[in-house]
Amino acid sequence: MASLTLSVSEDFKNQLKHYLWVNWSEIAREEATKKLIFENYIKTGSLTGEGWKFCDNIDWHPVDELPLREEFRKELEKRKKEKLLKVKSIAEIFKY
Repeated sequence: MASLTLSVSEDFKNQLKHYLWVNWSEIAREEATKKLIFENYIKTGSLTGEGWKFCDNIDWHPVDELPLREEFRKELEKRKKEKLLKVKSIAEIFKY
């Protein structure tokens, strides 16, 4: 297996020492894999079998990183302004 060395500031290194239980190598490996999968997803619009397996294991999907479509963002803003329906029980929800 290959090795990779990252340069970080002394201050950042000292901050990381507070989290000795964290496996920083695994976090870096996971984030790099996510980046590769995301870039491939942008190019092809699909995932490989290994990509799906990785995404399922960490409960993540490249589409999570995409910005919201403008029409969806506008719909969310519109709904924020609507009057909320107040109910006293779960049963009341199904009346509407």
